[in-house]
Amino acid sequence: MADMSASASLAMTHLVPLAKEFDENKVTPGVLGFIVFAVMALAVWGLMKSMNRHMGRVNFTEPDDKAAGAAASDAGKSTA
Repeated sequence: MADMSASASLAMTHLVPLAKEFDENKVTPGVLGFIVFAVMALAVWGLMKSMNRHMGRVNFTEPDDKAAGAAASDAGKSTA
């Protein structure tokens, strides 16, 4: 812990008495993990909102089957 900054060292000295069984080898996500998770959650929310907006603009109506069927039947006739 020699390379820790003064503020991190001061924070550790205040937090260590609060934790009765402080394990230096235990890895916890901490504030940085929460910030990264929150940013990812906001990004997913934004992407879902954008996807819903784009899906609302899609035209799901199919072309008329009679017109497509007539063109297919004309192509199926052969004069040979």
